[in-house]
Amino acid sequence: MIYVFLATGFEDIEAIAPVDIIRRAGLEVQTVSITGEHIVTSAHGVGIKADLLLSDVDFSAAKMLVLPGGLPGSTNLDACKPLTDAIKQHYEAGGAIAAICAAPLVFGHLGLLQGCRATCYPGVSTELWGADYSTALVEADGRIITGKGPAAAFEFGYTIVDFFLGEGASLPLRQGMIYEELTSK
Repeated sequence: MIYVFLATGFEDIEAIAPVDIIRRAGLEVQTVSITGEHIVTSAHGVGIKADLLLSDVDFSAAKMLVLPGGLPGSTNLDACKPLTDAIKQHYEAGGAIAAICAAPLVFGHLGLLQGCRATCYPGVSTELWGADYSTALVEADGRIITGKGPAAAFEFGYTIVDFFLGEGASLPLRQGMIYEELTSK
């Protein structure tokens, strides 16, 4: 199972676009509220109903933990000790993690980016403690995927698909979603 964690103030497109892409690929993904309520309000005031509450997550079934960015969403994720403890334990046990925009700061604060290539929203790079910072749209380094910001949401989702299904597996999705036309200009 791929879990996408939602905190109050998450960036809408960075959560919804990857979930949509992952589901189109046939992979199992669920959204998780860390607020204690099923409805989580995005950075732009949109209420999204999460599939699960944090207390309901079966971390033993997790294949990847995904953090959308946004502010204050990213700092709310970072402040959620049950989540950060679970992320650290999941990664140390060999699990994969992904974060986009400001959310890679969570991994940086946990010390998980030491020596890894990582990207994030401009201005947040000082929080990627120990990372080899990149300005790329998306970086995949081993079991860690990071994305730069809202414009990277699709590429971030496709990279997650390729991580699980193999390089190039996202090509039919890219074509079917007319993404290739966007990136060929």
